[in-house]
Amino acid sequence: MFFYLVHKYKIVLAYLILPLIFSVFIFSCTKPHSNTNISSSEKSDSLAAFKKPGNNITDDSLICIIGVGDLMLGSNYPSSVSLPPDDGKFLLDSVNDIPGYADIVFGNLEGTFLDKGGKPKVCNTPDNCYSFRTPESYCEILKSAGFNLVSLANNHSNDMGEEGKESTIKTLEKNSIRYAGYAELPYTIFEINGNKFGFTAFAPNFASQNINDLSNAVKVVSELKKKCDIVIVSFHGGAEGSSAVRVPKKKEIFLGEDRGDVYEFAHAVIDAGADIVIGHGPHVPRALELYENKLISYSLGNFCTYGKFSTYGVQGIAPLLKVYLDKKGNFVKGNIYSYTQKGRGYPVHDPELRAAKLIKELTGKDFPDTRLSINENGEIKLGEAD
Repeated sequence: MFFYLVHKYKIVLAYLILPLIFSVFIFSCTKPHSNTNISSSEKSDSLAAFKKPGNNITDDSLICIIGVGDLMLGSNYPSSVSLPPDDGKFLLDSVNDIPGYADIVFGNLEGTFLDKGGKPKVCNTPDNCYSFRTPESYCEILKSAGFNLVSLANNHSNDMGEEGKESTIKTLEKNSIRYAGYAELPYTIFEINGNKFGFTAFAPNFASQNINDLSNAVKVVSELKKKCDIVIVSFHGGAEGSSAVRVPKKKEIFLGEDRGDVYEFAHAVIDAGADIVIGHGPHVPRALELYENKLISYSLGNFCTYGKFSTYGVQGIAPLLKVYLDKKGNFVKGNIYSYTQKGRGYPVHDPELRAAKLIKELTGKDFPDTRLSINENGEIKLGEAD
């Protein structure tokens, strides 16, 4: 009887089962494959879309670096009024659809990761003195957004004294985010996807590696180049504010402080072996330059600066720079993704593409002969400036 029923209803069974088998087959064939060349410990775990399929960059020899400017996710000093709601979990949601994978996701960390205590810094200009103390758990926001490298060289490096510095280092290490820029921690060396990276950072501020000591900068970078395939240099320098969008190619003095000659600095470190230079500090975007086939970003402005920074006008324009380098560190191509800071200071997509348009305009003014072509959508190519 069993075999009779099977025979009788085998056509019906076939109609029911075969579509299910076909669907399972199709799903298994189209499921994204992991990149077995990248160890799980070194992968940028998010800006989640970095792992999405459909990346149009097929040359595995290219090195991808993403950079943004200042990051300060909220401060509980002197009170919690400058902390975002929901423990800031929403702050970097909008960056999760940048396409493709990145080896490095970099930002400039303003302030310290410290829950309580610490010794606030003392400034020469008390009316313009701010100390940032971000709860340690907020570092997980950076990690979950994919950041794996930060600069600690800036005017907020010493905001909470030694306790703040020690807690920041401990918290970054707990979240597998590399760092450099303290005077006593001038550089870091690490390997990702078979490439050895060296990173160093400079600023004109106490507790940071000094941007105005060019001979030391050249020495540090040249030594890194002997040990590494790709050397990344970050600087925090230049004047601040809406009037500081231009690169003056001379010393910049702001609030009585020597903020360095960022043009001279960038060229000097590239001559010493740097492969890319990423600037921040003015709180506004500045131009790009191609020098000796190496890319210089003179300022990426603010990116996520909650509660304590002005985001009015040009200070609220928040570029995200994504670049591709070859194995020799030469610039190949890139994109400027345009964001603007919303509310009290977190990035959202800017449909007006103001970051890309502004950097294109400033590059044309400050470096008209540079061999970069930037369109208003933010695409950067080798060629004559547009």
